[in-house]
Amino acid sequence: MSTSSSPESMRHNRIISSKLYFDVAPSKVPLIYSAAYNISFLGMEKLHPFDSSKWGRICQFLASEGVVDKSRVIEPEEASTEDLLVVHPEKYLDSLQSSSTVAKIVEVPPVAMLPNCIIQRKILYPFRKQVGGSVLAAKLAKERGWAINIGGGFHHCSADNGGGFCVYADISLCIHFALARLNIARVMIIDLDAHQGNGHEIDFSEDKRVYILDMYNSEVYPLDFVARRYINQKVEILSGTTTDVYLKELDGALEVARRMFDPELVVYNAGTDILDGDPLGSLRISPDGVIKRDEKVFEFAREKGVPIVMLTSGGYMKSSARVIADSIINLSRKHLIDLPGTQE
Repeated sequence: MSTSSSPESMRHNRIISSKLYFDVAPSKVPLIYSAAYNISFLGMEKLHPFDSSKWGRICQFLASEGVVDKSRVIEPEEASTEDLLVVHPEKYLDSLQSSSTVAKIVEVPPVAMLPNCIIQRKILYPFRKQVGGSVLAAKLAKERGWAINIGGGFHHCSADNGGGFCVYADISLCIHFALARLNIARVMIIDLDAHQGNGHEIDFSEDKRVYILDMYNSEVYPLDFVARRYINQKVEILSGTTTDVYLKELDGALEVARRMFDPELVVYNAGTDILDGDPLGSLRISPDGVIKRDEKVFEFAREKGVPIVMLTSGGYMKSSARVIADSIINLSRKHLIDLPGTQE
């Protein structure tokens, strides 16, 4: 096989020719969102505990409080098949032509009965837009110091397998694009969703350029013991963990990470399913605890002097959107990000 057609060369060529990276006007703020993120398909989305309109409600809260004008939010491109092939093999993408396969991944069995054309438009298109947002976020973070995709964080999806409401491996795609196009050689994933990020752990199992800190409830889904072997820094907590204990564990973990690895980009998977009452996270973290958690991670990146990407990931209560919006406002008030409508 010639080098020009090697898998690595093909990956590189796809990344270089992608339209997911584009120039953004300075008047825009590095908040990435599209109304197309929100999933609605005949009410079936209500059969999964995930709030599939969460992303839009976060933006509504930010706009209604005058934090950011909607015209200044950045609309991403949809990830194309060529973009997705940077990580996913054709066999996996072809499998999404089966409605029953998608139904298993999004954990809504009746989806198996829908024509695949509807699934592509109503479910997979929103996910592909969010992938585009996650990929673009790294470019914006490099340029502006930070970027938040109000979506993404599909950390249960690896190159070959989807699951847990995660169809595409946006974290892996974001990192491969960054490594190829941003003159970045080392990336740290800080995954603080309540669930283990088994997708990116499998994808970067042999890649020394990527350091993974994953703090998760070890008693809940996905219980992927193979993927756990690939976590560089594993912090396992138990169901019922409270705010004070959680934040103390996080402080210790960030201190270790600070010594162990010197990243040039931080990808922060900021799931709000750690909230007290979340039906799938089984932890007991207060809204103020989530806000403090995000502040600590952004402070970590600031102290390291490296850009940070935040993805909103899991969160299965209606209150999640409000907490995320409040956290973004707090980050700006603490001058960890710069949003025009939050200065005191």
